[in-house]
Amino acid sequence: MKDYYLNNNQQNNGDYEVHALGCTYFPKQNYVYLGQFLSCQAAVLQAKQEYPYRKINGCYYCSNPCHTS
Repeated sequence: MKDYYLNNNQQNNGDYEVHALGCTYFPKQNYVYLGQFLSCQAAVLQAKQEYPYRKINGCYYCSNPCHTS
């Protein structure tokens, strides 16, 4: 299982990205712990449930199967 976090800094395309701990692009500040999950899909689903008004996406580098835009 991995620890996943949501970056509270909105990307240029409007996305808020989910990152796994240890990602090269992990935000240095302004993030929220989502929990431990077996997959990025579960972490993204959790983020969407907690923040339904945000456009959530997986990080291209550490959560590529969940990266959609």
